[in-house]
Parts: sequence; structure tokens; C-alpha cells
Amino acid sequence: MLTDLLGQKVTIHFVDGTSSRDGVLETVDEKFIKYRTEYQLLYIPITSIRAVALETKERERPRVGFG
Repeated sequence: MLTDLLGQKVTIHFVDGTSSRDGVLETVDEKFIKYRTEYQLLYIPITSIRAVALETKERERPRVGFG
């Protein structure tokens, strides 16, 4: 399933509650994935990943002010 996301910008949510965002999923192995951000190249074990999220649409920002 993760091979379908290769080359796309994804957010990875980890088991401990942290996340890494705005990186590109480069390769997927049986035990590790290779994930590149602007600042880092990460080799992440599959067992530490809770979810992988693909942003398909920009979120609309709520309007602030008095109408």
C-alpha cells in the first residue's frame, strides 16, 4: 500500500504521537521507508509508524472577524 504513495508529499504520524510533515516518500522496504524532508533524510522503521497521511486538498482557513 505504501508503494502507491512513492514520490508524493506525505505526513507520517508515529506511534509515540509525534509526526513528520512536508516530506517526500522515496522508497519502501519490508522493514524501513526512506523519507526526505527539506532538512533531513530519514530511514524510518515500519513498526514505528501509526499512519501516513496524504494531503489531497488545501484546507480553507476559517474567516476571522465580525460579519
